[in-house]
Amino acid sequence: MELFPIQILFLVVLMNRYLLGPLLRRLRGPQFDVTNDAYEPTVAIIIPLYNEGEGIYHVILSLLQQDYPPDKLQILVVDDCSKDDSYAWAQKAAEGRPNVRVMRNPVNMGKRKGINRGVRATEAEIIVSVDSDVTVDRGAVRQLIRRFTHPRVAAVGGRTYVVNRHQNWLTRMIEIKFHFAQEWLKDLERSFRTVLCLSGCLTAYRRQVLMELEPILEGRAIAGVPIKYGEDRFLTRQIVKAGYETVYTTEAFCFTAAPATLAAYFAQQLRWRRSNLVDMLGGLSHAWRLHPVITIHYVSQLALLLSYPVVIVHNVLNDELWDILAMHMLVVAFLGFIYRVETRHLPEDRRIPALCFLPMALMMPVTYALFTPLALLTLDSGSWETRGSPAPTHAEAPPPEGVSLPPREGAS
Repeated sequence: MELFPIQILFLVVLMNRYLLGPLLRRLRGPQFDVTNDAYEPTVAIIIPLYNEGEGIYHVILSLLQQDYPPDKLQILVVDDCSKDDSYAWAQKAAEGRPNVRVMRNPVNMGKRKGINRGVRATEAEIIVSVDSDVTVDRGAVRQLIRRFTHPRVAAVGGRTYVVNRHQNWLTRMIEIKFHFAQEWLKDLERSFRTVLCLSGCLTAYRRQVLMELEPILEGRAIAGVPIKYGEDRFLTRQIVKAGYETVYTTEAFCFTAAPATLAAYFAQQLRWRRSNLVDMLGGLSHAWRLHPVITIHYVSQLALLLSYPVVIVHNVLNDELWDILAMHMLVVAFLGFIYRVETRHLPEDRRIPALCFLPMALMMPVTYALFTPLALLTLDSGSWETRGSPAPTHAEAPPPEGVSLPPREGAS
C-alpha cells in the first residue's frame, strides 16, 4: 500500500495521454487543427549534417520535390565537420541548383549551433528543420505552413514514420511505439496549442522567434559543458516559455530509419532520457504559467519519470518483479489491440502485427530502471552519440516524389 500514491500518479498520466487528450480532440472537431491556405511565406529548409554519407544526397533530392513554389524555397545544409564523405555528397546535390547551399562549420559545434548558423545565413520567414537521415513527404512543407494561422504560432511540428519497420522485432516494436507517441500522446497538448516537444526530424519555426531566442540557444550548457543532445525539446520549451504557441500535425510527415540493434536503441533511449530530465526539470520554473491542465500533465509526467525506477527496484527487492511485468503485459496487450483496430485500413505492408508490441512490456521497465539513474549521472554529456555509427542506408526510403498515407480515423 505504500506505493499507492505512485499508482495514482500512473493513472493520472495514463488518463491524460489515452483518455482526456483523444476526448478533447473529438470534442473540438474542426477547431482542433485550424489551417490557413492564404499564407505562403519564403521558406528555408535547414539540414544539420553529420556522418550521413551518400544518404544526404538523396535527402536533398527529395526536398527539391516539395509541393511549394521553388522561388520561395531554399535548402541550406550545415555540415558539422563530418568524418566521412557527407560534405562531398551534399556539394554534389547542390551542383547546378542555386537554391541549395552547403556550409561547413569550422569546428564541431553540435546540431543546435549548426542550425543557428543556418538561420543567420538566410532571410526566409519560416525555417524548416529537417534531420539529415530522413525522407520528407512532398507535401510536408505546405502542410506545416498551413498551420501558421496567426503571429503567436511560433512552431509547427510533423509526424515521423519508421521506414525500416519490417527489418526485425525491434523495428516492428518501435513502429507501434511511434504510432502511439505521435497519434495519441500529443492530443492533450495539441488541444491547448502547447506541444512540449516538436521533433527535430521535421518542424517549422518562425525565423524571428529563433533569432529572438538565439542567445539562450547558443549558451546551453550544464556545469560549463556545452550540451548537444535534446536540442529539439530544449528549443520547444524555450518557445513555450517565451509565451508562443506550438502546434503539431500528422498531415506533415517524414520517414526515418529506427534503430535496428539493441545497442543503437539503448543509446537513443539514453539520449532521450537525458533530454527529458534536463528540460522537464528546467521547465518547472515556468510550468505553473501554463494552462492548469497542461501544468498537471507536465508535473505528473516528470514525477512518474523520477519515481518509476524506484517502483521497479522496490518490486525486484521484494520478489514482486513478475507482478509489475504482468501489469505491463496487460497494458501493452491492450494498446496492441487498439493499434490493430486503428491500422486495419492500411495496406498490409504498412501494418505491423499487434503482437510485435509485446516486447515493450519488458523493455519499458528495463530502460526506466537502468537509464533514468544513468541519465541523471551523465547529464553533462556533450556528444552527438547516435551519430557515431555508419550512415544508414536509404534503400528502403519512399520515392522522392513522396507518398500519401491515409489518415487515422477522426484525424483532421
